[in-house]
Amino acid sequence: MPIPRTLFNEDHEAFRDTVRKFCENEIVPHTERWEAQQHVDRDIWTKAGEAGFLNATMPEEYGGLGVDKLFSVVVFEELARVNATGIGWSLHSEIVAPYILHYGNDFLKQTYLPKMATGEMIGAIAMTEPAAGSDLQGVKTTAIKNGDHYVLNGSKTFITNGYLCDLVIVVAKTDPAAGAKGTSLFVVDTSMAGFTKGKPLKKAGMKSQDTCELFFDNVKVPVQNLIGQENVGFMYLMQELPWERLQIALSAMASAEAALEHTIRYTQERKAFGREIAQFQNTRFKLAELKTEVQIGRVFVDRCMEQILENKLDPATASMAKYWCTDLQFKVLDECVQLHGGYGYMWEYFVTRAWADSRVQRIYGGTNEIMKELISRTL
Repeated sequence: MPIPRTLFNEDHEAFRDTVRKFCENEIVPHTERWEAQQHVDRDIWTKAGEAGFLNATMPEEYGGLGVDKLFSVVVFEELARVNATGIGWSLHSEIVAPYILHYGNDFLKQTYLPKMATGEMIGAIAMTEPAAGSDLQGVKTTAIKNGDHYVLNGSKTFITNGYLCDLVIVVAKTDPAAGAKGTSLFVVDTSMAGFTKGKPLKKAGMKSQDTCELFFDNVKVPVQNLIGQENVGFMYLMQELPWERLQIALSAMASAEAALEHTIRYTQERKAFGREIAQFQNTRFKLAELKTEVQIGRVFVDRCMEQILENKLDPATASMAKYWCTDLQFKVLDECVQLHGGYGYMWEYFVTRAWADSRVQRIYGGTNEIMKELISRTL
């Protein structure tokens, strides 16, 4: 038996039941169609808002439920359990919204957070550029102040929720000569002239996730849409990254657990040479190894989550969780594909899609090589 988890109480588990039923009824039946169109249907967002799945941890005055982060963890895990990688709720609710809540002015909070909670507005964050990925200091997009507004110019790529988004937090240089110390964050929405989107990008995995390029051509961004203080954006990014990276680790472990469950069932049903695959020693030993490693990862990320709830998780440990769990996720998924044999390479199988979708987790949120660099600086 696995080590019992102690993070969640009865309210969290009741919420999990609700989220799980929603995933099974409202998401799973549409996955194939969403993959073909390269984005989910818009109404899945408003349905999620009605169900209380969006911005749940935001204060009630801004349309949230005012609950703890564990309710968001439940959503991450249940989406990963059904491999609903096209649903960008975690980025919307636990990355975009917190920037506005923690650093935004009253105008930004009152204008955007309530509409994000209902799903009326979908949020994205634009960091990556064609020539600047994990190295955020290399951002070239500029926002030059001109009276009561900033003039925003540049482009961003690989933006999750980009195609459907109504607002995006844009990382831009307000003092290009100052490097990281000249970085600022802005809330830009689709009502602003000069803001355009590219078509959804064709990816190796996460095919239903609406990832695209964004373009800013002399976009006039009101001064009130600056998040926090000018030239302090890089510090804001660094403060939020531990939680963002742990979210990736949490989803990675839930994905690995789900794939392992699917694979155990498959090996108990599939026969070769007159007996179930699970009866072969190689299969049993391989599954035993994966079960052990997944359990180790689960205990580690749950402990990290306890640290988040106490506001004690440091950046280095968050980097450890992100790199190690996503590396483990891909290893587990790859072994699960192997144990499925030829069927493991067929797109209709859960493990096949999960395997393809898992690869990018070692890249986004900061590559795992960057995670190791950050950890090494604390040695």
